[in-house]
Amino acid sequence: MSSVNTSSEEHILVVPASVIEAIGEIDGFEADVNRFLNPILESEQLSFQPRGPMESDPSFKQLIPYVLFEWTDDNGTTFLFTYTRGGGGGESRLHAKRSVGVGGHISQEDSSDGTNTYRNGMRRELDEEVTLNSDYQETMDGLIYDPSNEVGRVHLGVVHRFILEKPLVSSNESDLAEGGFVSVEELFDDMDRLETWSQLAIKALYGAQ
Repeated sequence: MSSVNTSSEEHILVVPASVIEAIGEIDGFEADVNRFLNPILESEQLSFQPRGPMESDPSFKQLIPYVLFEWTDDNGTTFLFTYTRGGGGGESRLHAKRSVGVGGHISQEDSSDGTNTYRNGMRRELDEEVTLNSDYQETMDGLIYDPSNEVGRVHLGVVHRFILEKPLVSSNESDLAEGGFVSVEELFDDMDRLETWSQLAIKALYGAQ
């Protein structure tokens, strides 16, 4: 993994699109996460690059952990933690959209201790964005790539689910406004208000309603 940090600008983890294309095609939701993610994370072409240029360069893909918090009540109804993207430090092109995914970029600082850079970045983002007060089981369920818009063309999402024992998640940042648990059924009914990645994840993981 290489990087050339010549400024104070945030440097984020990216992989050349050609690395992904050599494995196969992703368009929408890809359930075979290990087929793609393991070679990507092991690639010698992974690097940290300045965030600004990467936001408009689709020849690189920014790796984004995208964590869903799921809870099922005693009646068997499944809920997801949902919020509205506000005006904080997140992706401005997604503001005012509802989302079920929490996470963000893997930064160069996440590699400082020599351990798992990807996991370090995911944990840092979660700790910054939410307070979680429940035990959980974690699954890794797929990848999301959506080339239909300018945001999607430069990001590759890695979908994780935290299956909670209790619905105890709250927002820490203004960028995660109106946070709370909403039933999957209601989310299907309100699909048009959700950002594209959330739509893709919900449809793939919870099927047609």
